[in-house]
Amino acid sequence: MPMRVLRWSLLPCLLWSGIATAAQPLTLEECYQLALSRSEELAIQAEVIKATEGRFLQALAQALPTVSFVSTDKRQDGSGSSAFTLKNVPERKFTFSQPLFSGFKEFAAIAGSRDERRQRVAERERAELLLLVDVVEAFYLLREQQEDFKALEAIRVTLEERLNELRQRETLGRTRHSEVASAKAQLRRVEAERELVLGRIETARHLLEFLTGLPEVDVVTDAAEPLPKLEPVSAYLSQATERPDVRAAESAWKVAQHTVTIAKSELWPSVDLDGNYYTKRVGNASGVDWDVTLTVDVPIFQGGEAVGKVREESSQARQAHLRFEATMRQALREIDDLYSQTASSQERYLSLKRAHEASEESFRLQVEDYRVNLVNHLDVLQELQALQDARRDLINATYEMKRLYWRLQTAVGQGMA
Repeated sequence: MPMRVLRWSLLPCLLWSGIATAAQPLTLEECYQLALSRSEELAIQAEVIKATEGRFLQALAQALPTVSFVSTDKRQDGSGSSAFTLKNVPERKFTFSQPLFSGFKEFAAIAGSRDERRQRVAERERAELLLLVDVVEAFYLLREQQEDFKALEAIRVTLEERLNELRQRETLGRTRHSEVASAKAQLRRVEAERELVLGRIETARHLLEFLTGLPEVDVVTDAAEPLPKLEPVSAYLSQATERPDVRAAESAWKVAQHTVTIAKSELWPSVDLDGNYYTKRVGNASGVDWDVTLTVDVPIFQGGEAVGKVREESSQARQAHLRFEATMRQALREIDDLYSQTASSQERYLSLKRAHEASEESFRLQVEDYRVNLVNHLDVLQELQALQDARRDLINATYEMKRLYWRLQTAVGQGMA
């Protein structure tokens, strides 16, 4: 299935609407669109495609006739008494040249140029997919750290409430001072972890700023975003042949095969037709209006140069074929691995979601039991730590699942719909 990306025509709308000022949080699609417009690598790839189009025109020109107008004025030390001794010999003519046969070199060059363009287009699509992976990684890294910070903040607020309650109980003589110190120590650890996460948020924001070109960029996701549904692994493996890098490697192999044909053409005779139509002649040739020349050039001995060239290009073609097969095998392995990782991440997400729900319920019950003196403070702190770990693990699993899903999509050559 061919890669699908956002239309470039959306970019002016995004910029005009004020998104380029990062005044409001960006979605993943908007970040990717901005990254597409900013990427120097994609701009280089676009120029490479234009260069291949120029080579196609050059190859096409080798098979087409050439026409030109030639004007000459010859001055000589002649007496002017006869047609052979004219002092001024002007000549005006149209010249025509048409290659009739050159070992199919021109046709191979034209076909090779077409395949080279397909190769460069596929390489550009691959670059777009790799850029999408970079944007996805940066986007969800920022979202993960922001959610992690919110979770830590919620834990901090809960710990402060617990600490205040413990201080009140300590005043009444119902709580030991060591329990207050323990709660305070845990609160300070959470505050230190918050500072660490804040640093990670800034790092992720700088990475996204580098990709999109927007300062102080912020992102947003749909809270109701459904769990990505996976098709059977065979459906993904069957799309490996349409991956841009696989198509690029196949086109490169075809280009190498056409180069072999061009090299073999040096062993074939060449036939050319040249003609002239004169609009002005003087002297003995003044009555001749046109002439045609048919040239047949048969190579007999070239010192092994042509044979050596054929062997060299044949070896290059075999290497290109091996690279194509290696790229195909690598694509299949990558898809298979990413499918397994994505499926495992989804199962891990569902398990951690259930664990988090159970941990929330357990913490609520522990707090109720503590207030009626059925459990001690350490039991509550342990349950609070378990809740914190479960919540943060769930956040990590959520965004890891999303990152792996997008990596799987790009692995089969799919971009954004």
